[in-house]
Amino acid sequence: MTLLETTSIAAVSLYGLLSSAYRSVQVLHARRTLKSETAENTVEESSLPSVDIIVPSFNESPRVLSDCLASLANQDYPGVLRVVVVDDGSRNRDAVVAEQIVYAGDARFEFIMLPRNVGKRKAQIAAISRSSGDLILNVDSDTTLASDVVSKLSQKMRDPAVGAVMGQLVASNQNDSWLTRLIDMEYWLACNEERAAQGRFGAVMCCCGPCAMYRRSAFVLLLDQYETQLYRGKPSDFGEDRHLTILMLSAGFRTEYVPSAIAATVVPDGLAAYLRQQLRWARSTFRDTLLGLHLLRGMNWYLTLDVVGQNAGPLLLALSVLAGLAQFALTGSLPWWTIGTIGSLTLIRCGVAAYRARQLRFLGFSLHTLVNVFLLLPVKAYALCTLSNSDWLSRGSGVNASGAVRTQKASETPMLSAPEATFSGE
Repeated sequence: MTLLETTSIAAVSLYGLLSSAYRSVQVLHARRTLKSETAENTVEESSLPSVDIIVPSFNESPRVLSDCLASLANQDYPGVLRVVVVDDGSRNRDAVVAEQIVYAGDARFEFIMLPRNVGKRKAQIAAISRSSGDLILNVDSDTTLASDVVSKLSQKMRDPAVGAVMGQLVASNQNDSWLTRLIDMEYWLACNEERAAQGRFGAVMCCCGPCAMYRRSAFVLLLDQYETQLYRGKPSDFGEDRHLTILMLSAGFRTEYVPSAIAATVVPDGLAAYLRQQLRWARSTFRDTLLGLHLLRGMNWYLTLDVVGQNAGPLLLALSVLAGLAQFALTGSLPWWTIGTIGSLTLIRCGVAAYRARQLRFLGFSLHTLVNVFLLLPVKAYALCTLSNSDWLSRGSGVNASGAVRTQKASETPMLSAPEATFSGE
């Protein structure tokens, strides 16, 4: 056996061992989190916290924005609810003006028109400075919420130790293409494996931007750090959701996940927009992982395994693939051990997801392995080499602030109901 073959086998074996251990423990903790979710006791309306929903909008599709605001107007929350929509210097401001006219008679709605584009984070802060609610719910303008989302998230926030909470994300345009179907399954796994397992220990590492609720008193304390985030002396204006979550954890608050609070968001339906989004997310993940490493000392050992699995796992997978390709190029022999190990792990993970979600479509998620190996791993490598770059890569284009395409079929109805069973990243 040559040195190259030995290296290839060793790399993929290490990857297999780490991935198997990490995914197995992750699924166990995720199942326990989702099984423990029970209906909260009802409380008197007079004791309910007031909620301010913040919606930053930049060059949003009129139809998508309309659907978003309609879902907020239809919330069944019995407490005090306000919606603050911030137009971040859009070129199609007429779309926001039209919505302002629609909700002119609804005292819950307020619209802020910024004179120029300042970025999502500063747009959020402009709205928060005008708000006064006990809780703040950040909602992306391309996201629609099920009618009970505010009620369910605010119930979790009744615990004063909780600083932030997120709902479950689904792709509203999941039927548009093979890619949107894959992303929808990717979101399910990220929410109902990764976030659910982290939530068992009150340490969700990223309360995702499309639908995340924060305790106002905690948010205000962290506002300066949030607004002035720097990386190597340069302003960092993306990854605001992950950064704010890390700040909440650093301040001693718990961060939680509520799987029954469903938020449907528009996702990229083309590879170019998807890869730009993933590049931004990868840079944010690397930056804030470094920022949050000190937190692991006081947390459950699983969270250390989670960080290792998410960061060392892709590195070992990349090494395995490169060693296998080199073996094939130099010796002409196929790296069967590498192919078999990666293939087996993929089938097992997809099979477990299909069983837990009670949906056979997850068997098709095996295609994501090819996307991961040949597209996402190079993107992550590039992100690691360009961490100082803070370009959004989507400003002024036809994609939104999260990289999602600003289009939606006229006949499309966002999926706002939870998947069949109570089942239980990027």
